[in-house]
Parts: sequence; structure tokens; C-alpha cells
Amino acid sequence: MTTSPLPAIRPGRLKELLSRLLDIYSPSGKEEEALQFLEAYLKGHGISPLRQTVEGGRHNLVVLPPGGNASLALIAHIDTVAAYDYDRYGFKEQGDLVFGLGAADMKGGCAAMIEAYVTLMGNASAPYPVALALVVGEEEEGDGCRRLVRDTHFPWAVIGEPTALRPCLKHYGYLELEITTHGKRMHASLARQGENPIETMLRFLLRLLHHIETHRQEIVYNIRDLSSSHAGFAVPDRCNAWLDLHVPPSAPVGEIIMEIEDLLLHERREQPEFKGSLRFPNIHPGYELPEKGSFVNAWRQAYSKHAIPWEPEAFRSHSDANLLWAAGIKPVLMGPGHLEKAHAPDESVSFSEVVQASRLYLDLMLSLSPDGSGDAPSKEA
Repeated sequence: MTTSPLPAIRPGRLKELLSRLLDIYSPSGKEEEALQFLEAYLKGHGISPLRQTVEGGRHNLVVLPPGGNASLALIAHIDTVAAYDYDRYGFKEQGDLVFGLGAADMKGGCAAMIEAYVTLMGNASAPYPVALALVVGEEEEGDGCRRLVRDTHFPWAVIGEPTALRPCLKHYGYLELEITTHGKRMHASLARQGENPIETMLRFLLRLLHHIETHRQEIVYNIRDLSSSHAGFAVPDRCNAWLDLHVPPSAPVGEIIMEIEDLLLHERREQPEFKGSLRFPNIHPGYELPEKGSFVNAWRQAYSKHAIPWEPEAFRSHSDANLLWAAGIKPVLMGPGHLEKAHAPDESVSFSEVVQASRLYLDLMLSLSPDGSGDAPSKEA
């Protein structure tokens, strides 16, 4: 009696898919061309994705097993940030490195997931309880993921963010902070007679950053934007600052928010002329998953099979995983590439890592029984 050989990843096909994806410009809000290509690609391999409308002509592509009950979803976002150089954003290869906008974040992970899914479904005698979701908008509002979780639920998810193949069972929280200061518009030569909102903003930012660096050193902050109302040869009447605050999984998010609000109240008490306000448009707590259970054990076995060290770590950035966690889904992040290469002018990914990631995704899916029983991660796992 002979057994059928296990399905294998095809690196040549995978590289062709990745190069085609990188040659399509798909910043957040303009993902249509990439969606059309991926839909045709999946249909060409006998897989018919559902279009899940997000906004206007934008949509997610979702593949569900028969009956719609999935134990696991592979999730990849197909959007990127805007091109640093619009004339040079596409596929380029140097040895093992593949360059291009989104190579690390996260078209490398997207291609690896699609290759693994196509390989599995093209060789499966029965459908596996695995979904594939290609979503839009992650680099901006996360609207693709928000739409996904409104209609679909699965107990576990794997997101192909760049983690250098390390499994991330922990995820940093994220606070988006907007600060606004106000002043009185007047001629530039009279600036000393009033309060300049830009000076007010700079003083408050220095107080805030000093507090973080002194009392909350675990926070990773980024002043994403600092702008004022257009004034010409005059004092502006408003200044705005946007900050990203990434906090460790176990950080007391509520306490941090209250401390920042107290700083603003203190500024008002010390400076009666201070006119400022703040708000948190987005608050996403972090999370920690334990290193145990059938799902994690399946991951460990896949790593052991390919002689890859099992070195779990925390994902330090904001991602769709925060939204999935809030929706009651347990996300693990693992993908090819390094986070420090994401959004960089020379963004790149190791193609050998892309291949390894695809093999790990495939082995994880193979650990699930086609009927949803056996070794499949249970809803209680």
C-alpha cells in the first residue's frame, strides 16, 4: 500500500506571484487593480473567492470552506503605504533579496499565504476548515478587517506581518493621540502680544515626552505629524499634533491615558492662558496568548520539522491583529521580512524566508483534519 506524497510549495510559482504583486501599485484606498489580479489568480487555480464589500469599489477577497465554518483563517493585507518614489516602487531582485514597495509589509507574507493555500486546496481530497482573507485598508483605518469580522468568525487567525519568521503570540497595544492648541491670529510683527499655538504645542509636547521618558520608558512613541493652520505672514490660530504610542501587551492602557490627560490639566493650571485639548481616536489594548494548546503545539511541530528555532516574541507595531482580538479572535502573527524594512525607501524581503513562511503556513493547515475534527484547533483551545 502506498501513500500519496504531501503537497509541496513551488518556489518558482511563488516568486512569479510575488513579482506580479509588487509590480501593482496598491496603496490604501487604491487596491482595485491588485484585487482584480488576485481574484483572477485564485480562480485560475480553481478557488472562487467571495467579494466582501468594504467601501465603494473596494472589497476584501474571502475564501471560506464549505459550510463557512473555519477553525483557522490566514489573513493578509494587500495595501501598502504610498510610494516613496513612484517611478521605482516595483519588483527588483538582488541575490536572495526581493525589493519593492510592500515586499516586507506585507506582499511577501500575502504571496506566501496564497501559495500555501493554493497548494493545499489543489491536493486536498476533502476541504480543510481553513479560510483565506485578503483584506484592504490596513495601513490606514483597518476598514477591511473591520468589515471581515462583522460577517465572519473563526477561533484562530494567522497574519503574515513581517516577523522574520518568529511567531508572535504577544502584541503591543496602540494609542492614537491627537493634540490641538489654539491661539489668536494676528500680524507676524505682533507675535509677542499673543499666544502662538505652535509654541504652546511645543511646550506641551516636551512635557509629555519628558513624562514618557521618565515614567513610561516602555512606550514607543512617534510624532507622526505636526502642522498649523496656514497663516502666511501671521501668527496661526491653531496647531495640531498626531502621535502614535505603542505600549507593551501588559501595559495599563487606562492609567497611561489618565496620566496624559492629567498632564493637560496640569498645564492649564500652571498656564491660565493655555488653550489646548486632546483626544484618543483609536485605543487598542495589547494581548498575550499562552504557549500551550493544540494550536500552538501544531506551530511548534511545523518549526521543528523545518529546523527553525521556536523563538516567540511580541509584535511591536499596530496591526489588524488588534481588531481581531477585540472581535474575540485569537491572532498569531508570523511572516517573512523584518519590521524595520517596512515603509522604508529600500524595502526588501529575503525570498528564502518567503518560501519558508509558505511551508510553515502549509504545514499548519495540514495539521487540521479536513472534517474539522482530530488535531484541528478547537474553539476552546
